[in-house]
Amino acid sequence: MKRVSLYSKSRQKAVAETPPTPAIRGKSFPLRAWLRQHSLSLLVAVPGVLALVFVIAQRASAPVVYSQEDIDAAVTRALEVVPLPSHSTKAYEAVRGSIVRVRAFHDGPDGGEVQGGGGTGVVILDKGVILTNIHVVAGAKRIGITFAEGMESDALVVGTRPEDDLAVLQAAAIPDDLQAATLQSTSGLAPGDHVTAVGFPFGIGPSVSAGVVSGLKREFRSPEGKRVLTNLIQFDAAVNPGNSGGPLLNASGEVVGIVTGVLNPTEQRVFVGIGFAVPIENAAAAVGVPPF
Repeated sequence: MKRVSLYSKSRQKAVAETPPTPAIRGKSFPLRAWLRQHSLSLLVAVPGVLALVFVIAQRASAPVVYSQEDIDAAVTRALEVVPLPSHSTKAYEAVRGSIVRVRAFHDGPDGGEVQGGGGTGVVILDKGVILTNIHVVAGAKRIGITFAEGMESDALVVGTRPEDDLAVLQAAAIPDDLQAATLQSTSGLAPGDHVTAVGFPFGIGPSVSAGVVSGLKREFRSPEGKRVLTNLIQFDAAVNPGNSGGPLLNASGEVVGIVTGVLNPTEQRVFVGIGFAVPIENAAAAVGVPPF
């Protein structure tokens, strides 16, 4: 007779009553089940989500639009921090390499030479052609010029235009990097425009003074009363003896005239607020070349 252990029977009963364990195929089972359950909702929602992402991306990449008030405020702040250079500063920087000092030498009482006068000139051709006034070099035995970088040279008068008090000089020697000034027609010049005068008043310089155009087509009789100059530019930038022959510049540093005289009722020939310059068109004609 076969014996059955009570332990074995109880174990068999427990095994028989234990429910079967469902098969689990990896950890993705819950997600897959969720996807199957909500597949229809996803098909409806995905296009909306994609559209939202597209709009956000477009807004992130779109350029920022500023109003005119925003631009004006930004410009004002920038000017307060870094102010722009003045008209005269820009004008002088544009022409400084073209300014020369002109000195006229005469025979001295002991047989040597003495300086009889002085003025200013401006280089208009880089081969050493210089404009100045006739009265600066009149009667000179020798003309000496000093370039902006300090080099000195003699010069000869190669042309004159007495009706405009203009003389054309040719330097005997020039610096390797000589700069010629830019000439500009006076056709657009108007009263009130900023102008700058550069020269050697009383031999001091180069000196810069600033003002405005006071008038156009003025007449002026030289202190000696020998000639009347016409079609002049009147300006109020300070000039004195020694400025003669120097350039009158517009705000861009272009030469619009050659300083030729000052008006002073006391006849002391110092500045009281009225200066005159020959328009550059006349000056270019003295050289014999079209200026523009």
